[in-house]
Amino acid sequence: MAKWIDIPPTWLALCIALGWAQAALWPVAWPGWGRPLGGLLIATGLALMLAAVLEMRRRRTTPLPHLMPSALVRTGVFRVSRNPIYLGDLLLLAGAGLARGSWLALLAVPVLAWLLDRRFIRPEEERLRTAFGHDFERYRAGVRRWI
Repeated sequence: MAKWIDIPPTWLALCIALGWAQAALWPVAWPGWGRPLGGLLIATGLALMLAAVLEMRRRRTTPLPHLMPSALVRTGVFRVSRNPIYLGDLLLLAGAGLARGSWLALLAVPVLAWLLDRRFIRPEEERLRTAFGHDFERYRAGVRRWI
């Protein structure tokens, strides 16, 4: 798959689209708290993603997953999660599933987590290990992958 399309937002959009198609074709009765909770998860996911990208820009490194980073970011939201953008993706998908009433989108959350881990996180961590060695290992030991 071409690297310009093999990026997390593409996979996230695909999961959301499949979930919304399921909700349109096979609607289910959803609890009244689904939409507000979904909206909260979407807002939290977007805020987390924005905070991470801004912190990466401040440190003058790339948020693009296939490129070599120029800095090891350990500040801001990266103090709590090594992968706040990917965590934001999962929150966004779960929120979209709840807001739309899509059981398929909710089932896709662990699938997307697995895909992000295998296609993006593991190769990124290898690049970070190569670029930053012991500094990355200390960071990895002190900060969890997700939360």
